[in-house]
Amino acid sequence: MNQVKTIKVNAIKNGTVIDHIAAGKILKVIDILNLTGDNSVMVGMNLASNKIGKKDIIKIENRELSKQEVNSIAIIAPSATLIIIKDFEVVNKSQLEIPEYIEEHIICPNPKCITNSENISSKYYINNSKTASARCLYCEKKYLVEDLKIKI
Repeated sequence: MNQVKTIKVNAIKNGTVIDHIAAGKILKVIDILNLTGDNSVMVGMNLASNKIGKKDIIKIENRELSKQEVNSIAIIAPSATLIIIKDFEVVNKSQLEIPEYIEEHIICPNPKCITNSENISSKYYINNSKTASARCLYCEKKYLVEDLKIKI
């Protein structure tokens, strides 16, 4: 007898859900969010998805993300969906988009860049054309977005 078992996860009353994260990227998302244990968090990894094949998902209770956190997550998970929950209802659902400009959370790949030797936050302009690239505001070097390293 083949029985299909399902696991149900409790709904959150208030908070944020990030869905359709490409499989394997959730740990980077967790690092960006600097989760400290103050909030209930549910993480799903390598789940089946009709939209992207395999996906990761995270639910964070009682927390809305800052614009900077959302922009940083969009760099590593541009196909993700951001969902805001209030009183168990979806109040906002949006597709993440790679931003035109981003500060913090990125380490410049150029070892001679001043952001790697001084206590200066990195700043990048993003060109979101066919192959998204980023230009460091300080050393002015260009990199593919997928080659950027996320700072924890």
